[in-house]
Amino acid sequence: MDRRKELTRTYKENPPRAGVLQIRNMVNGKIYIVAYHNVDGKINSQRFQLAGGGHANKALQDDWKAQKSGDFVFEVLEYLTPPSRDASPLVIREALTALEKRWLDKLRPFGERGYNKPSASD
Repeated sequence: MDRRKELTRTYKENPPRAGVLQIRNMVNGKIYIVAYHNVDGKINSQRFQLAGGGHANKALQDDWKAQKSGDFVFEVLEYLTPPSRDASPLVIREALTALEKRWLDKLRPFGERGYNKPSASD
């Protein structure tokens, strides 16, 4: 039981890092932007979904299937700096959404430039 408490304490002291991930197709230059509360884990999840043929983004999945997996680069664009050490999950989620929007506005990964779908306000 002491080991479990130690692991729990370690996890709480070192929570997963939130941030924005970019998947870049090196052949056609298209990019896909996604933010997640555990961005390092999201990289593994995205790779697994693409390799298994079950990614939610059909255009990205089709390109992955037609090309080699080595044609894609997974990059963390930015890690979120939490507003405070004890910020609530809601505050972190809002900050992460704002960070993702900033990268979407900056890189505009829509249409021929990327795999994201523009929001109604774009």
